Amino acid sequence: MARSERIKLEKGSFKKASTFFRFIKPYRLAFSVGMIFLFLSSLIGMLFPYLMGQLIGKDTPEVISSVTNVIPETQQWLDLNNTSTLIKVMICVFAAQAFFSFFRIYLFGYFTANSLKDLREEAFKVLVSSPLNFFNKNKVGELTSRISSDVELLRDTLNTTLATFIRQIITVVFSLVALFFMSPRLCFIMLSVVPIVAIIAVVFGKFIKKVAKETQDASAKSNSVLEESLMGINNVKAFANEFFEIIRYRKQVIEVRDKTMRIVKWRGLFFSFVIFFMFGSIVFIIWQGKLMVDTGDMSNKSFISFILYTIFVGGAISNLPDLYAKVQKAIGSTQSLMAILDGEKEDLALTPIEASLNLKGNVNLKNISFSYETRDDVEVLKGISLDVEAGQQIALVGSSGAGKSTVSALLLQFYKPNSGEILFDGKPAKEYNLSELRNEMAIVPQEVILFGGTIKENIAYGRLNATENEIIEAAKGANAHDFIMSFPDGYETYVGDRGIQLSGGQKQRVAIARAILKNPSILILDEATSSLDSESELLVQEALEGLMKGRTSFVIAHRLSTIKNCDKIVVMDQGMIVESGTHDELVKIENGIYRNLSEIQYR
Repeated sequence: MARSERIKLEKGSFKKASTFFRFIKPYRLAFSVGMIFLFLSSLIGMLFPYLMGQLIGKDTPEVISSVTNVIPETQQWLDLNNTSTLIKVMICVFAAQAFFSFFRIYLFGYFTANSLKDLREEAFKVLVSSPLNFFNKNKVGELTSRISSDVELLRDTLNTTLATFIRQIITVVFSLVALFFMSPRLCFIMLSVVPIVAIIAVVFGKFIKKVAKETQDASAKSNSVLEESLMGINNVKAFANEFFEIIRYRKQVIEVRDKTMRIVKWRGLFFSFVIFFMFGSIVFIIWQGKLMVDTGDMSNKSFISFILYTIFVGGAISNLPDLYAKVQKAIGSTQSLMAILDGEKEDLALTPIEASLNLKGNVNLKNISFSYETRDDVEVLKGISLDVEAGQQIALVGSSGAGKSTVSALLLQFYKPNSGEILFDGKPAKEYNLSELRNEMAIVPQEVILFGGTIKENIAYGRLNATENEIIEAAKGANAHDFIMSFPDGYETYVGDRGIQLSGGQKQRVAIARAILKNPSILILDEATSSLDSESELLVQEALEGLMKGRTSFVIAHRLSTIKNCDKIVVMDQGMIVESGTHDELVKIENGIYRNLSEIQYR
């Protein structure tokens, strides 16, 4: 999903994003109380300009006397003209604000941490339950990056941005009310100057931000050239193109320099504008207020409070657009997250499977046609039918793109056929629970991906509740026990990221051990030996032959030597079954595809 600095919200975005509140709902009490503390701390904080005016300002005795006479005797116990009393009041205000702020931060942090924890769990649950079509349309790297960045953006918004946004609104409203009561005339003068200057500063700041983004993009391009040149340094040197790469990189860094100088110029103008107009407008307000103080239309204390409130209003107004943009961005991120959470999911049993189906292993493919959603104009399988009896070993051969691996994906119910149906033990696949049906199958792929734990953990992935003895027996059956025990840590050896610490043959045998431990009714071998050296292939093939005994097996292979003894060999071409029979039968077909392949490989 393309991301931009400014997210344009579609119609109904707020409604879609509001579904996120289901994650906040369990913690709504903490959220509500946190909001109360936020309002209290914000309102208490707004007493600061008034109290500072009382502390710093100095009125004439006549003004003090006139003010005192207006205040009822019952309220004269709180004498803010008394410095000691004023300091005590300010200490109490600061203490109250500190108290309210602590609980606001704690409660906001509590409901944010817990709601995002629930969101992460739900997102992962949805992703692992999504059909393979979803991953065909979305890159895994982009999905993980998007979820990570969007959740972090939500964390910042709920923890900080939302509270700051509400506080700034309270600041503007309360300050304007206070300014109006102190001096309606000066308030209108302030409103005619400071907000306009603040808005101009915001617009100017957005332009600076746009120029800064262009500079970042140019810098990213230069980094891309640098990365490409260094990663492909062998090619650079082999073709003696060092001079070309230097010229290419120089062009990019010159562009970065030019854009950097452009942003330097505009930033200089921006800060010059802020210094001159913002401070100039404040000076103008001070000048007007001073005139009113001199004429007796405003007290000195009120004048100082007025200046402080004016600064608060200017700062709040200038911050609101940026905060609102961040809130919008968070809404956009929430919308994209909710789109993932509300996406299509497989009907899986997300609990341990207690009882096995104990399938015999009869499989029937009836007139199966199929095309992938990402390329629905290309029919990968064209009305194929195949009957497999329990315990039979079926080989699927043919050129790349013939549809062999697609058959295995359909057997595992990764996709649903466009037409036709697949039956297991005479019962349509759709009538089985999907998790229970897949639990009856195991696959040993060409490219084995191991998890980044120990060898023991990777074998146990075939049956999570297996005992240590069962794991060892499975490893022995896969010809893996000896090489495992050659490691200092044995079965506790860490395989590294994606199994990088093991060789190809070793990873294959771990995958076979995992399949043996699972003890499936139906086994799928997808090019399980195609990328191995002769010694590893011999060990793996021996393990596979032991694994296939007594169970229905589908073997996809290019090396015909590995399938000669299969009960039936199915030859596929352009999505259709064109030949079928044993090895001896197929090699007798004049101009047959299998015979041609056999002659090429055994020549």
